[in-house]
Order: sequence, then C-alpha cells, then structure tokens
Amino acid sequence: MLTFSKAMRTAAAALVVGTATFATAEAADLRVALKTEPSSMDPHFHVFSPNIMIGMYTFDKLVNFDEKMNLVPGLATSWTATDDRTWEIKLRPGVRFHDGTPLSGEDVKFTIARAVSIPNSPSSYERFLKPITEVEVVDPTTVRLKTAAPFPLIPRYLATFAIVSKKHAENLQTADYNTGKAMMGTGPFKFVEWVKGDRIVFTRNDAYWGAKAPWDKVTLRPMGSDAVRVAALLAGDVDVVEQVPTTDIANLKSNAKVSLVQGPSSMMIYLAMDSNRDASPFVTDKQGRPLDKNPLKDARVRRAISKAINREVIVDRVMEKNGFPAGQIQLDGTFAASPKLKPEAFDPDGARKLLAEAGWGDGFGLTLHASKNHYVNDDKVAETIAQMLVRVGIATKVETMPSASLFSRGTKLEFSFLMAGWGSNTGEPSEVLAGLLHTNDPDKGLGGANRGRFSNKELDTALQQALVTVDKTKHEQLLMRATEVARENDGVIFVHFQTNTWGLRKGLTLTPRVDSYTLANVVSEAK
Repeated sequence: MLTFSKAMRTAAAALVVGTATFATAEAADLRVALKTEPSSMDPHFHVFSPNIMIGMYTFDKLVNFDEKMNLVPGLATSWTATDDRTWEIKLRPGVRFHDGTPLSGEDVKFTIARAVSIPNSPSSYERFLKPITEVEVVDPTTVRLKTAAPFPLIPRYLATFAIVSKKHAENLQTADYNTGKAMMGTGPFKFVEWVKGDRIVFTRNDAYWGAKAPWDKVTLRPMGSDAVRVAALLAGDVDVVEQVPTTDIANLKSNAKVSLVQGPSSMMIYLAMDSNRDASPFVTDKQGRPLDKNPLKDARVRRAISKAINREVIVDRVMEKNGFPAGQIQLDGTFAASPKLKPEAFDPDGARKLLAEAGWGDGFGLTLHASKNHYVNDDKVAETIAQMLVRVGIATKVETMPSASLFSRGTKLEFSFLMAGWGSNTGEPSEVLAGLLHTNDPDKGLGGANRGRFSNKELDTALQQALVTVDKTKHEQLLMRATEVARENDGVIFVHFQTNTWGLRKGLTLTPRVDSYTLANVVSEAK
C-alpha cells in the first residue's frame, strides 16, 4: 500500500506540461469549477466537505490545518491545557470582522453555543463541541474552555468550526447565511452572492489579518459533470477545476494549455452495511423477494463481502491508478494509523467459504446505494463492486442518486448497503470512529453517521477511553485498537483512498491539500 509519506513525496508536485497559455480573464480574477456545490453558506449547518471549504473563504477557525493537516495558529495564537479539564485560548489581537467589529472572546462563546443548536442539521458539529461544558470569557482576547473530563483532542476540534460574529449573527438563521445577510466573517474573502446552481462570488478582504489573497475577485461555479468541468477549463471559461476525472488525466498532461497538480487525499471510500436489523429493506433472495433474515448481521458475511472486492483492480482500472487501497481510516504513516492493518486481500474462494459457513452458500440479493458525481468515479466504483459480489453469489444491483439524497435517506436508515466516503476533519481517526462506527448514542453525540447501526462494546470502550486519555502514547494506542476492532468486525468495509487532481490554466499553480479543499488563497501565478 502506498504510504502517506511516499505518496506525498511522489504525487504532490505539480505536473507541468507545455508552454502555451489561455486567453483568460484579468489576472486579478479567479474562476474555479467545483465538483460539488455546498448545501448551505451557514458554516455550522452541515459537517460536509464542500460546506467546510466554502466557509474557509469568509470565516476563520481558532486553529487551522496546513496542507498536511498539521495544526497551525488561526484566530488563536496559542492553546494551553492549564489543568486536565481546562484549556486556555489566546486570541490573535487586532483581528476585525468584515464590518470592522473587533474579534473578541464573546464571539467565540456565541459561536460554540450556536454551532450545537442548528435546526435540521444533516450532520451536526455537536460531536466536536459536546466535550466543552463551559466557555469562560476572561477578557476580550482570552477564553477558557472547561470539559467534564480530560479531553486531549480539544486543539484538533478547535480546527473544525468557523467563528462567527455575535453582533452580526445573533438571532439570524441558516436562511440568512444563504441570502448573504449573515455572511460576516474575519476570513480572507468577503461574500458577495450565491446564485444556487450557478455561482458563488467573493471579493478580497484587504483588511485581512493574514497573508493577502492574490485575487481581487473569486467566482466558484458548481459543475457536477466531469466532462463539463474539463471542457470549461480547455475553453478558458474557468482557471481551476477540482477533481479532474481519471479518464482525462493522460490527455491533459499532454495539453499545452494545462498544468496538473496532484496529491494524496485523506478521503476514504467505504461500504456501510445494516448490521443491526433482523430484516433489512434491500436484502432479498436471489430472485429479488424480501427476506425475513438479514445476513449482514453476521460478521462472516461482512468479511466475505470484503474478501470479494479486488481493491487493486478498482485502483488500477476504475481509478486509473489515481488512488490506493484502504485497510483502515487513516493514511499509512499518519497519527494513530495502525501498522497492523493492511488492505484486505482479494480472496473470492475465501469469500464463498465464509458465506457457506454462515449459512448463505446459495447466496442472496442486495442493492448497493451510492452517490453519482460526488466522489471520484463513484458510480463506476459501485458498479464494479457489485460485479465482484455477483461472482461470489451475492446478486447485487446498484442504485445511484445525488449525494444529498444519499446522506439524507441513509441517515433515516432507508438502506441496507451503501457506499460513501469520509476524510477526517481532524487529521486523526477519532472523529470517524465516533461518527461512523461508535454505537449510535444521540445523548453523547456519538454514532450520528452510523447508518448501518454497527455496535461493538470493545470499540466503544477503547474510543471513549482514548477521548479522555491525555498521555499521547496511550491515547494513540487506544485509537489504534478501536480502529483494529472496527476492521476485525468489518463495521464498515474500507475500499480505497482517492488521489486529488486539480487542473489549472497554464501559468497557475496551487498547493495541494490532503483534505481536498480548493482554496483560492493558495492558487497563484507560477514563478
């Protein structure tokens, strides 16, 4: 398996080709084609990568991640554990919101209260903020966060949510962000407009506390179709496109008008299975008739599905070598990635044997629900997995839909078997373990994205202990163990990590990010 460090060394550099340039817009304007449009401008509405990325244009976080997901100062210049249950945050002096209002501790306190109470959130920030039991504003630039128990991940969790203005946002709702009324941040760009389905426009914040963006105006245009994005780049209608389709990479490398930038992604594609209900809505016999028994409850069946998947074929042929097989939540070599876990070996005979041992030697039927045009080649990957399962006796068909429908219906537990992706927002596995694999426990803010209702006491215990263990070595070992338990029981099936590929007009370059975000302030004219 390609490790994080090796992938970063070999793939992060720009692939510069040719010498010609586009006839393009003025250099001070940047036009970007997005793969997926955000669901809201409200930075707290939905823990969803497109929303998080868009929020980083207008808003700032207390702590930031660099391109490799290392922690760096943001609105906070320091974060210090003064005792086991208290973190003191020092705010950057002199920061102002776009309307000129100074940033203060009251904005931080207001933000934390707001972010956990957004109505109808498809995926809430509560899991990042639940450990904080009290926010004490000591003075305008000092905030103390109290936790009920020791919580070593506070600094990483502070890098997940945007800070909004109490003065400007108090009593405003998500709809007010979508119209622009509430879009008042401290970030590098000022919000201009969102014309849903067409464009999101920003202008540079010349009073930004950090490095000034090199663009006066940025226009983000949602283009879900891979072909449309590439055509727009080649026509000179946009300057940057994200998620270049794998089928076009070879041709674009030889095109004199284009530069490509590639880098490894933390986005892990996985399969979630209904391992809880006695009968499941899309589990049938091989003739398509409903079954009153759910084979996915049996860990042997889940392992058989994993063994039936040829990850190397998916990466080499479907992804055209733009990815690498996954054996766990994290990229190899990153914090709390278990050295014991390698991708499941392709073993169709072993899969058939396990199915027979579990009493399903004659097979059964499944529907795999997946997104279309959200992850790289998601519909093709789903179809390939279905074909592999058919070969071991599981009659599998595929139904694809827009990602918003997939997540919404999946949260309502409407599916038996679904394919989705998750890139850790914290640069370590606890967030994914807590959201995707911990037993569903709304009172604790855990298991909110556990759409198969997998439950394992050992995993829950290891994760909960990790979340209150300050000793870094023990903390990491507990996270590794929780990940290993998930793999041993196939709570979800890890399939592959994506590779990020951006296409740029000749003369531009960008810094590739593991989190896949396309940020205008890291796009610049190549030197």
